[in-house]
Amino acid sequence: MKIYFVTSNLNKLKETRQILGDRIEHVSVDIPEIQSLDINVIITDKAKKAFAQVGGPVIVEDTGLYINAFNGFPGPLVRWLTHTADIGGICKMLSSFPDRSAYAINSYCFYDGKELKVFVGKASGSIADKPRGKKEFDWDQIFIPDGHEQTYAEMENGHKNTISARKDALAQLAQYLERKEM
Repeated sequence: MKIYFVTSNLNKLKETRQILGDRIEHVSVDIPEIQSLDINVIITDKAKKAFAQVGGPVIVEDTGLYINAFNGFPGPLVRWLTHTADIGGICKMLSSFPDRSAYAINSYCFYDGKELKVFVGKASGSIADKPRGKKEFDWDQIFIPDGHEQTYAEMENGHKNTISARKDALAQLAQYLERKEM
């Protein structure tokens, strides 16, 4: 079965292929994304729109960074916050808060016109005092996963892919696809 991963983010494609392999084909189409604090609402809407444009089974992805001191904000709106306040701005906003804990959620959604399945991975951690590491993703430079001292951006991709929320969501998706293809 041919499955299309719909994304315009080549870094997401790279990490997804590193974990899932080449079983997916990449397609980049412009999909208007609704805004919501509920990542499941966003991802299911995006999958339906992607399927309508591609005309075959699709996978879409969305991510959120949930900062506990901000009651979970920005969540799935993190991209908009990093584009307006800058990634370092998030660190500065947290400077007066003793709690720097956060968690990341990666959601993938598979839709083939009949079945709509969401796969969620979660990683707990904290926000660094300042951005560190190479910039590939919006917030990797400030997220330090629990049990580590490096931000995601400071880690080798191979290591990051063994501990990330993306890895957990993709492992669930891979199991689902294997059962579906039997």
